[in-house]
Amino acid sequence: MSISRFNTPSRRAFLAGGAAMIAAPAIAQSTSSVNSEATTQGERDLTESVRRNISSFRMLDWQPYFSNLNNGAVLVDIDSRAVHFWSEDESIYKLYPSSVPLTEELTRKGRTSVIRKVEGPSWRPTPSMLERNPEWPEYIGPGPDNPLGTHALYLSWTYYRIHGTHDTRKIGRQSSNGCIGLYNEHIAELFGMTKVGTQVLLI
Repeated sequence: MSISRFNTPSRRAFLAGGAAMIAAPAIAQSTSSVNSEATTQGERDLTESVRRNISSFRMLDWQPYFSNLNNGAVLVDIDSRAVHFWSEDESIYKLYPSSVPLTEELTRKGRTSVIRKVEGPSWRPTPSMLERNPEWPEYIGPGPDNPLGTHALYLSWTYYRIHGTHDTRKIGRQSSNGCIGLYNEHIAELFGMTKVGTQVLLI
């Protein structure tokens, strides 16, 4: 189903409840809101005051987290809502603010890796998402309505991504039900530095 075939109420409801959504596991569907007047169940209104953990947003060394920097390394720190990147030769270090999952139950931690890189990603809801939200489209192509923003790093865990977002209010907040979101300009930069095989650790 294409977006153009939505009737107006259904399309508006989807965009309000899902256009800023992060692709996530079937058991933890993403449902980030882009409209303060309509948020999905269990979703925090992004216009409310949400404490940002700026004090812990700091530079880190890679050694406590990785045994080497083969293919480069990405560290996602859920508590500080930050993404760190080190290049293989240690010449590049980057630190980006990110969005993180809403709750501990929706958060997956551990080691994975980048298995695919897509510029201009498309998005498909999981079967569980469609079951809960039958009015949502089965597919959204690249563009301003796409929940994955301009670039996406696909991880070895099914449905998990590090990707961009067109809804900049989400960054620095607990605003997803699974994946990690970055400003589009930041994911574009990270996309250019990572490769298939880059190691990723979520803590």
